Amino acid sequence: MNTQTKLGMNGQKVPTVSRIIRAVASSTAIETGQSIKELETRLQAQDSKFQQLSLASN
Repeated sequence: MNTQTKLGMNGQKVPTVSRIIRAVASSTAIETGQSIKELETRLQAQDSKFQQLSLASN
């Protein structure tokens, strides 16, 4: 996992893609009762049907 901190134009920390994926996986796991690790793996999969979409950025 990338632990290097990046700062945005406004000097605030910018979350890494891996941290965003972890947050989405853990939130989904809480709501659905699924495993965080399983959801994280599915979100990182290269064969995802949403692979062409990227996360919003500034």
